[in-house]
Amino acid sequence: MEKLRRKSYGWAAYFAAALMSGSLLLTGCGTANSESTGTQAEEETKPAAQAETSVDPGDADTAESGTDDADETKDEKNEKDTAADTRTVETDAPQINGLTYESTLKLDYAECYDVHYYKDGYALIDVHDSARYLIVPESQEAPEGIDEDIIILKEPLDKIYLAATSAMALFDSLDELDSIRMSGTAKSGWYIDHAVEAMESGDILFAGKYSEPDYEMLVGENCNLAIESTMIQHVPKVQEMIETLGIPVFIDRSSYESHPLGRTEWIKLYGVMTGKEAEAETFFNKQTEVITELKDFPNTEKKVAFFYVNTDGSVVVRKSSDYVPRMIEIAGGRYAFDDLEDDESSRSSVQMSMEEFYATAVDADYLVYNATIDSPISSMEELLAKSDLFEDFKAVKEGNVWSTGKYLYQATDIVGNLITDLHLMLTDGDTSNMTFISKIE
Repeated sequence: MEKLRRKSYGWAAYFAAALMSGSLLLTGCGTANSESTGTQAEEETKPAAQAETSVDPGDADTAESGTDDADETKDEKNEKDTAADTRTVETDAPQINGLTYESTLKLDYAECYDVHYYKDGYALIDVHDSARYLIVPESQEAPEGIDEDIIILKEPLDKIYLAATSAMALFDSLDELDSIRMSGTAKSGWYIDHAVEAMESGDILFAGKYSEPDYEMLVGENCNLAIESTMIQHVPKVQEMIETLGIPVFIDRSSYESHPLGRTEWIKLYGVMTGKEAEAETFFNKQTEVITELKDFPNTEKKVAFFYVNTDGSVVVRKSSDYVPRMIEIAGGRYAFDDLEDDESSRSSVQMSMEEFYATAVDADYLVYNATIDSPISSMEELLAKSDLFEDFKAVKEGNVWSTGKYLYQATDIVGNLITDLHLMLTDGDTSNMTFISKIE
């Protein structure tokens, strides 16, 4: 009966999609992002490491059934121990009608979301300044009488349309690309090897970018969750259309995290969605090791400018409160624009004239060209072609110009590696150990 209802709904939704898509063609977490489409990559800075995943103990062959029972008991105990280490109890946790609160996920750096756990496997994801989502186990039903603003996410979430590029690396590190059926980025736009391979094999289909999704494909593939970046807020009719088709929309706000590892810690949220919480915790703890390794390192006091040049000649740098300046500080440097803010915009970057950039960055010890938006530069001549003024820069004269690669903005899972790169740059370390930046000769 459930399959029949779903099939009937699928055809109804299919025709609704066709009609409504035609009408559309005619017609900290801080505030909503006001970036242009081209800036989505910048707001979702992340790399994609191909993390090794541990074998599920349940897949291991055992010689005797008695051993199976013992292993299951041991696994259950380990899961409980892990839960005890990663959860806490809050007195002001949200009360949900019909559910019994148990605990709340511990977060080390992320400030833009919380996860609260309830009896029988329910979990409430609270994305601050956005929405609340209730994870409902496959064997359970959504409780009656809950707040209307809570969005229901029924497990399994295994036919996801992923339009938030920042999340792909996190799913990849959880070995959960099988949960993603459709992508808002074409194969040519991915720098994550496993994502490219999945699209080449047809395991992940291109379903149109976030502003122009293929509604018929979403319905035809039985999409059960659309994960969007904050860019979806620029096209509210698209979000409404997806929701009209009965597909819940989850908005990823990891780009608003002020600490670089806060963005990576969103892997725990996706671990909750996919049932990979233990794996997410293990992976994240590995990423925090770079902070531990550098916490006692004295600052070099060397100034670093992180920027790119627009086609109109203006220069774009990061706000002082952004995560990139935080990375530079952790790595042992000083951000050249240490008091730069723009109270009139929620964007993480600030645009200025070349002359304004020159006034502050001409004496910077290092220039790091941000190629996540612009094309990477491969020579000093390419930099000088953008402006003759670069000839006067200290970093240019001393040969301390570096550039990121396009891969950086998708690598949310190993964003800590950029801290390591910057530290190696500041200390004349081994460049062969760098992941995201390279020296420009």
